[in-house]
Amino acid sequence: MAGGKIKREKPKAAAKAATPYQGGISFHKSKGQHILKNPLLVDSIVQKSGIKSTDVILEIGPGTGNLTKKLLECGKMVIAVELDPRMVLELQRRFQDTPYSSRLKVIQGDVLKTELPYFDICVANIPYQISSPLTFKLLNHQPAFRCAIIMFQREFAMRLVAQPGDKLYCRLTVNTQLLARVSHLLKVGKNNFRPPPKVDSSVVRIEPRKPRIEVKQKEWDGFLRICFNRKNKTLGSIFRQKSVLSLLEKNYKTLCSLNILQEGSAGNDDSAFDYSNEDQSMEVDEDGDDEEMDMEDGDAEEGEASEFKGKVMGVLKEGDFEEKRSSKLTLQEFLYLLSLFNKAGIHFS
Repeated sequence: MAGGKIKREKPKAAAKAATPYQGGISFHKSKGQHILKNPLLVDSIVQKSGIKSTDVILEIGPGTGNLTKKLLECGKMVIAVELDPRMVLELQRRFQDTPYSSRLKVIQGDVLKTELPYFDICVANIPYQISSPLTFKLLNHQPAFRCAIIMFQREFAMRLVAQPGDKLYCRLTVNTQLLARVSHLLKVGKNNFRPPPKVDSSVVRIEPRKPRIEVKQKEWDGFLRICFNRKNKTLGSIFRQKSVLSLLEKNYKTLCSLNILQEGSAGNDDSAFDYSNEDQSMEVDEDGDDEEMDMEDGDAEEGEASEFKGKVMGVLKEGDFEEKRSSKLTLQEFLYLLSLFNKAGIHFS
């Protein structure tokens, strides 16, 4: 009898694991397929998006089209980028022979590898594993769109909107807020999805800055990597470390030599951000204290190194940054400190 009991339970377990959608489509958690099933939540997201009747809307990962339908009702056109061919077929079936069919364009492919067409607004419930590279792909899109309303894993979302002094304030925060204004719209519980993910989510609004704050990408990235290497230490203690001083002095001497060789020639401007290679600096730091750059404690050696150390400390003192911590600096303070270093001939790339 015990054996028969086990046999009766197995089909139930299998049915639960498949989590089928009507029509027999099963969702793959490994691909980040968590479909919004709460119609009130879909309505709320669309309402908060502020869609205009003239808008071209980009939707990423439309799945079976629950959100897509509402977007089609509000905007001029929806461009949906979907990786899963089964979902593409479901979308096409759902909207064929309806008034919406001529206003829906479906692109099958990986959104990170797809050249995105023009759009006014992006509304998306995305696979969470592409959150970071997708955010920066969107923010580098030209011409700039009006805003993006995106569902992220809650912790990632809270990193985007964090303020100086918050526990989750990190390099990702500062890099995002350099390019955009980010605000939190609503928290979404895991039970609003089929199948439910393991964590809660949040919807955020991302508005690209117009005009953009111009910085040299490699310089900015190198600067923030050092500052956030130990974000809760004082900047004075971070910039006194041998490895940091050694790196900056090497850059300083190299640039001095190049300036002598290229005096009078135009420099190379890399002010446009390029994260097409999914630069590691855009990944979420787990705690802000364990970056890949291994920095040693200790003072620099005497002589030239000591002289250069004095130059670096002089910059920190000039801006009153020596006792401040990266975890509590505003975006404007980071920009100001970098400008002081550059004015002193100290560069980070």
